Amino acid sequence: MREDSQQPHFVKPDSTACEADRPAADRSSDSNGEESEWVEGITLVMVITGITLVVFLMLLDMSIVSTAIPTITSQFHSLDDVAWYGSAYTISSAALQPLTGKFYTYFSSKWTCLAFFGVFEIGSLLCGVATSSKMLIVGRAVAGMGSSGMLNGALNILAGAVPIQKRPAMIGVIMGVGQLGLVGGPLVGGAFTTYSTWRWCFYMNLPIGGVVAALLLFTHMPDQKPKPPVRHVLQSLLLKNFDLLGFIIFAPASIMLLLALQYGGNGYAWNSAIVIGLFCGSAATFVVFALWERHMGAEAMIPGHLVRDRIVLSSSLLAMSIFGFTMTLSYYLPIYFQAVRGKSALVSGVDLLPNILCQLVMAVVSGVLTSKLGYYLPWGVLGAILDAIGNGLLSTLSVDTSIPTWAGYEALVGFGRGAISQVKPMIAIQNNVTNTDVSTAMALMACAQTFGGAIFLAVAEVIFAQALKANIPRYAPSVEAATVIAAGATGFRDVVSAQELPGVLVAYAKSVGEVFYLSAALSVVQFGFAWGVGWRSVKKKGEKEAEV
Repeated sequence: MREDSQQPHFVKPDSTACEADRPAADRSSDSNGEESEWVEGITLVMVITGITLVVFLMLLDMSIVSTAIPTITSQFHSLDDVAWYGSAYTISSAALQPLTGKFYTYFSSKWTCLAFFGVFEIGSLLCGVATSSKMLIVGRAVAGMGSSGMLNGALNILAGAVPIQKRPAMIGVIMGVGQLGLVGGPLVGGAFTTYSTWRWCFYMNLPIGGVVAALLLFTHMPDQKPKPPVRHVLQSLLLKNFDLLGFIIFAPASIMLLLALQYGGNGYAWNSAIVIGLFCGSAATFVVFALWERHMGAEAMIPGHLVRDRIVLSSSLLAMSIFGFTMTLSYYLPIYFQAVRGKSALVSGVDLLPNILCQLVMAVVSGVLTSKLGYYLPWGVLGAILDAIGNGLLSTLSVDTSIPTWAGYEALVGFGRGAISQVKPMIAIQNNVTNTDVSTAMALMACAQTFGGAIFLAVAEVIFAQALKANIPRYAPSVEAATVIAAGATGFRDVVSAQELPGVLVAYAKSVGEVFYLSAALSVVQFGFAWGVGWRSVKKKGEKEAEV
């Protein structure tokens, strides 16, 4: 039934019927049995390469700065801003993520994705040329705004480019390479910081962005369904269908919560009017947001029927807890290696390899076995157990912990993280919700994931800062805690005498250990939510779709 086309790489559709409401297995043809337009040949290679680089850069940018942070804090004297270097990126991304689904519904997937990617590149440039900690934080926030639509864009472009039967393999390639960016970011960042400058952690996005633009800009990519004219969208749909008021309420509620966590104990007492006001303002605004979303119904930025779905909610909260401890681990293990063990940024990245390699190996093994056995829930439970044990052991790290010991702890966490990787919540959602709700449910999960990274990284900073203030007087009573904190994670050795240094190192090790209490607690939370993703087999669904 495939018709000939004047363009050899595409198959032309004869119908513009919306495919979103039909089962995924039926989306390759319209109601008359006529096939949709798919990308083939070298054009498909260009599209897949381009969107894979987009996802790779998005995930790389989340973790590449982690091993550079100790050097950045020393240069800008900004140890109190550690959480902001990660949270500014993730909170701006999380605040926009639910809204990006609306953009991809009404605008061209290609041009929308390129627009978000352009904002990401501008943010990267601002970070690279930053002259102060505040400028770096602003750049990270701009990059986060751009990143909010990058993963959604990649998946939407893929859905319009290839039929459902080919998508699983393509998604595997895209997410596999993307995960390399997330787990390999600390190593790359450490290399740049040691042999060049931390600024290349952000500059590198610019030439790779040029490659992405060359691959996607002049490549034709069909949408899943015809989109209305832009003028029509702006005139009649923007205010009604985009739920902009919901976004306007949601964004400040999120920012107020993060500010309260950032300021509490750092410049303001927890019982100060500013901190209490921020907490109360955030809570009240979230209540208003919930009431507004209920009023909007199906047009809401976060539809209520998905929030009430047990599997969607469990998968989203599972992704939130996973990403929360992952971000905490990637930021505070380098601080341990550089501050306590006195290693360079590059070596501290190398020291993360036991975690990185074990995570990759376990992710592949669990993915293959899930495909063969069909069930993903056991891997979630196993991963949570391994994570809880591993993070609990990491909390015991000391000044003289041996290499085999800390490498074994890292490996244990890596195996757990690989088993319960974010693919498991993604599979659970795709295997249980209707086809019309998949994209919205995935956006909700992605929002929860990045929001968890932002919030729990801020909580980790609060724990670390308070622990340092308590432990330095305990283990190095003659040292001024404020002086050590102001000097940064690698600069404090220059302001502390040789006689006082051992006590300060013990204080740093103890403080990092207390952060891993949070990671262990999040792992226990993962164990609970893992049971909520449902005991269903992906094989049964695949076999049923194959029979259609």
